[in-house]
Amino acid sequence: MKKTNLTIVLIIAILVFANLVSEQYFFRLDLTEDKQYTLSDATENIMASLENPITVKAYFSENLPPDIAKTKNDFEEYLIEYAQHSDDNLFYTFINPNENESLEQEAMEAGINPVMINVREKDQMKQQKAFLGAVLQLEDRKETIPFVQPGAPLEYMLSSSIKKIAITDKPEVGLMQGHGQVSITDLFQVKTALDVLYDFKAVTVNDSVGVPKQIKTLALVRPTDTINSATLGQLDTFLENGGNLFIALNRVNGDLNNSYGTGLTTGVEKWLHEKGLEVHEDFVIDAQCATVAVQQRQGFFNITSNVAFPYIPIINEFADHPSTKGLDAVVMQFASSLKFTAKDSLSTFTPLAFSSKKSGSIPAPQFFNIQKEWTDNDFNAPNRIVSGVLEQTHPNGNRSRIYVVADGDFPVGGNQQSLQADNVNLMVNAIDWLSDDTGLIDLRTKGIRYRPIAKLEERTKITLKYANFLLPIVLVIVYGMVRMQMNKNKRSRRLEENYE
Repeated sequence: MKKTNLTIVLIIAILVFANLVSEQYFFRLDLTEDKQYTLSDATENIMASLENPITVKAYFSENLPPDIAKTKNDFEEYLIEYAQHSDDNLFYTFINPNENESLEQEAMEAGINPVMINVREKDQMKQQKAFLGAVLQLEDRKETIPFVQPGAPLEYMLSSSIKKIAITDKPEVGLMQGHGQVSITDLFQVKTALDVLYDFKAVTVNDSVGVPKQIKTLALVRPTDTINSATLGQLDTFLENGGNLFIALNRVNGDLNNSYGTGLTTGVEKWLHEKGLEVHEDFVIDAQCATVAVQQRQGFFNITSNVAFPYIPIINEFADHPSTKGLDAVVMQFASSLKFTAKDSLSTFTPLAFSSKKSGSIPAPQFFNIQKEWTDNDFNAPNRIVSGVLEQTHPNGNRSRIYVVADGDFPVGGNQQSLQADNVNLMVNAIDWLSDDTGLIDLRTKGIRYRPIAKLEERTKITLKYANFLLPIVLVIVYGMVRMQMNKNKRSRRLEENYE
């Protein structure tokens, strides 16, 4: 009896000790295939560099459907990890805005608006108001995450938000002006995304004015005027000093109104050719393409129909690279092809984006026959390179990178035109990769993967269903048979012994 009591006391003591230790030390194993719940070095460095505490108010509704409720659990688990790496500089609290109107009003005033979700209740579908957002605050600076999309890259979302309010002086990224390039207004979607971590601003560069010293990454987007050799020399100096350059260049110009396309010369293509990178004066055509509206006369009526137009390729073949990871499709208008010829061992080129297997190229000038019936024979040059990065090592030891996209229009939206999401993401990712030395770019596509059973094949679901039902029964039966045999053997040994 004393031995049993001692055992119980020891077990209770061990549980109490483990509970006390767990409050001081947080530990878990991440068995996901790509370590989705393990913080990156970039995040750990950001949290370690915090000098003042950050508070996080997470506004999440309760009693949500399982797939959405998992988003809240994932968000909370990330916050636990962040707090553990913050040296007591991150505090968080979860608030259910659905509890009362004042909390709901507080969430909306903070910039977190509810979304309507479908919820099944008593075999009926009804709509429920749900809040899924958070507010981060450091002193008088705030950053709002208005909506946490299920499956979104939570670590990038949190780390970039923390970095945005933690740094007072953002690195500057320049948009080169002075030669017919697009303005900041034309890139408003790109600017909105870049302004999270950078100060994206217009800068003038010409033969007498070089790139400002504080600019480490410069963007040159869709120049239309000739850039003289002296100005290009300023770019050479910028690169020799360790700067990085993003170029979105039109080598051809297409006019749908006149159904005609011509070549375009600005001097940039010659400058790149001298470095070993040739931007061909051609049109990339692709069977995987967007459509254009065409009016056709039928009787007394004009009928508008959409016709596939291979001169507007949809690019969805990308290399495994931080700047293209997670991209699905980029729509390009009148793109050209790239070719690299190494000038020396100090320059390397990495192709990043390609046309499809059913693609080709046509030299400029070219007449556009919108009604043409295209065949496989027209697409006889697969996987044309339309984007890549040229890396150089300079005599002074500095390294520079030139990120080239052979279409100057892909990131241009203007105030009224909304771009394809990945058109924005390609330029933002490229500048992120060129500018960011913390590694946050790798987190942009680190989303939480859900594998709900509803998406499994019917046979697999049936197999899992019966396995879940029968396996516990089989285990109990096997355990019972083993115990029965053990007891039988024990009785046999006792019968064989000579008990008095």
